[in-house]
Amino acid sequence: MASGVTRPGAEPARERASTSAVRFSHVSRAFGDVQAVDDVSLDIDDGEFFSLLGPSGSGKTTCLRLIAGFDHPTAGTIELHGVEVSGVPPYERDVNTVFQDYALFPHMTVGENIAYGLMIKRVPGAEREVRGREMLELVRLPGMADRRPAQLSGGQRQRVALARALINRPRVLLLDEPLGALDLKLRQQMQVELKAIQRAVGITFIYVTHDQEEALTMSDRLAVMNNGRIDQVGTPADVYEHPATGFVAGFVGVSNLVSGETARALTGLPATFTIRPEKILIREPGASVTDGMCWADGRVRDVVYLGAHTRYWVELDAGGELVITQQNVESTSMDVLAARDRRVRLVWHRLHNRPVETMG
Repeated sequence: MASGVTRPGAEPARERASTSAVRFSHVSRAFGDVQAVDDVSLDIDDGEFFSLLGPSGSGKTTCLRLIAGFDHPTAGTIELHGVEVSGVPPYERDVNTVFQDYALFPHMTVGENIAYGLMIKRVPGAEREVRGREMLELVRLPGMADRRPAQLSGGQRQRVALARALINRPRVLLLDEPLGALDLKLRQQMQVELKAIQRAVGITFIYVTHDQEEALTMSDRLAVMNNGRIDQVGTPADVYEHPATGFVAGFVGVSNLVSGETARALTGLPATFTIRPEKILIREPGASVTDGMCWADGRVRDVVYLGAHTRYWVELDAGGELVITQQNVESTSMDVLAARDRRVRLVWHRLHNRPVETMG
């Protein structure tokens, strides 16, 4: 089964592949009084693109270091393809790592950088050259073998680092926020390319990021980490549409967390729920509401025009406020900014209310 996480929000039980590339069984890692990883159990399937998503200090990079063998758990066990690896040094684990800072050798050419691992393994020069060319084709850098890293752009250097990690044909590739140094447009382009490369090579990618867009774009599944533990594991759609905790709802995208008397006024029950901003429609005051819909009256407190869409903050008559996001299909910036201080009725389908645990 997928994930034996220790907090609510693990994905529902379902049939999964029988082969685990990586298995954490009640793994903890403490640094003095700080519990960086706290009783984490998790299965990552062979050939899966799996992301560890969370804020700084949530334990995701520590988990990656534990898989690589750069660090060791203070409790629990880690298995790689069914073999427990406590005491196995990094160079004997069938994994490789791509770092954010590329870590390329500046005095070597691109081809020499990529083939360095093969040289250390004493692979013959002819084979190194052939496999190096294959890697350059894979990462879309053909003909650049003789260039130096200083002659490449940031995105090109990141591709070289990826090729160098893949040329050794590891069964698991670890990626520690590898796109963090790139600008937005290049980062978005590389997200698509990384996923395509992973599909082409068919090996397990384990990707660490604090960027929810990266995790949602590339992952087959992801784990949302919080304070050293896992709040939820699932597909991107599962995690986004059905957040298991208030933390997940707020961290993975923007969400409205509604509780207490405001929840009672809107739904008749005080149970805490979330509603995503894009699920809420803005209507004129007094607009009719059909069965199965929730509604709330209020005043537009603020408006932010973001080009493709606009974000509204509406103070509710029932107390609290909701954030609403609407696409600017026909509206101009003048239209949407004129909505400030208007009275409105908010309408959404009751099925989009997602009950959550308030822990975290």
